[in-house]
Amino acid sequence: MDERMIKFIAALRAGGVRISLAESEDAFRATQEVGVKNREVFKLGLRSTLIKEAQDLGVFEEMFPLFFDTAETPPLLDVTKDLTPEESEMLAKVLRQFTNELRKMLEKLMRGEQLSQEEMDKLGQFVGLDHADDMRYREWMARRMEQALNFREVREAIEELAQLLQQLGMNKERSEQLRQLLHSNQEALEDQLRQYAGQRIADNMSEKRPDDNIDGLMNQPFNSLSDKDMEMLRKEVKRLAAALRTRIALRQKRAKTGQLDAKATIRANLKHGNVPIDIKRHDRTLKPKVVVVCDISTSMRYCSELMLNLLFSIQDQISKTYAFAFIDHLEFITPDFDGKDMQSSVTKVLERMPSGYYNTDLGGSLETFSDDYMDTVDGRTIFIVVGDGRNNYNDPRADLFNTLARRTRKMIWLNPEAPALWGTGDSDMLKYAAYCNYVFQVSNLAELTAAVDKMLSI
Repeated sequence: MDERMIKFIAALRAGGVRISLAESEDAFRATQEVGVKNREVFKLGLRSTLIKEAQDLGVFEEMFPLFFDTAETPPLLDVTKDLTPEESEMLAKVLRQFTNELRKMLEKLMRGEQLSQEEMDKLGQFVGLDHADDMRYREWMARRMEQALNFREVREAIEELAQLLQQLGMNKERSEQLRQLLHSNQEALEDQLRQYAGQRIADNMSEKRPDDNIDGLMNQPFNSLSDKDMEMLRKEVKRLAAALRTRIALRQKRAKTGQLDAKATIRANLKHGNVPIDIKRHDRTLKPKVVVVCDISTSMRYCSELMLNLLFSIQDQISKTYAFAFIDHLEFITPDFDGKDMQSSVTKVLERMPSGYYNTDLGGSLETFSDDYMDTVDGRTIFIVVGDGRNNYNDPRADLFNTLARRTRKMIWLNPEAPALWGTGDSDMLKYAAYCNYVFQVSNLAELTAAVDKMLSI
């Protein structure tokens, strides 16, 4: 059982469930306490110790029966036991009219025989099941095995067999009964194939090497990420956001006073001959107000997506966030996030503004912002731009950017490109950087997280 538990936990991890060593130990202790005789109690013990996110319940529910259920495939019925000698003779005569391959499968269905382990292993090897390590391919692999066994032709052969038996004199009710029983046996074999495919994929997942190291992905450049890598990072963002929330909250709690207010201190200590006995400090703003403008063109899509995920996941540490996205035009996207699932909200924005061949135009977007959304900016605002500063030779409108910088508390730019590329080609980054308080290079998720942490503490 211990070995099965280890494989089960490894398969859950391969399926995207984050399970720490301590949580694995808790699962083993829970198993020792509740035992394995009561299946439901055993299952609840594992679920409560291994699953933290509601979204991971589906993976758990799919994996658990593949590792711990002992239920066999629905039994097949031996049709031949109930045949009269005359019916058996009719059946033998009809079966000779089919090809050798179809006849063997029909005979197997007649006898109610399941596929042997050897047959299943050979079949799995033939369709490439040995290399499948993603449960999303379970149904596809089962269908491939059915195709290898010519199940569609077998279904047609069962229909033809029933008709031929009627032509030889078998009454319609009896031939219909045989037809239904054969179809039922074939469906049971389909269940056996699906169960086998799931178990093999689950075993493959449990043996999969942890080459998808999350630490490696954290430091992998955005422009080299695959769709699978991004799926992992989307889940990692939730953990990072939780850590950021805690860190920011503790930092705010410990900062019991604001910065020294020199003028107020001098006024308060005039009665002491200007000896600074009574120190006055600025009232601190515990939660900043944020305006974020994200470039979601093809080159910036992953970076901006993860930034939006991070920012809206720590909303309890920000007083108000105004979010905008642009490619060739600017859109106000904050309403997309009101009371909705974070990832589905980001996905909705990206679908509404798909990447394509139209030109990025930050200058034009700044004009739209200046005309329609300037009221979102004041002296308490941290203004953040996520982009590479490339305008496709459009007017960068650095004058408008300067105006915004003078109205805000801090102007911050997050750019995934290396500083050596700023100002080259169509890059206007150096023009914008001149008006920024801080410019961070964020070429990967590790740098992006560090930048978010830093900018909310300055």
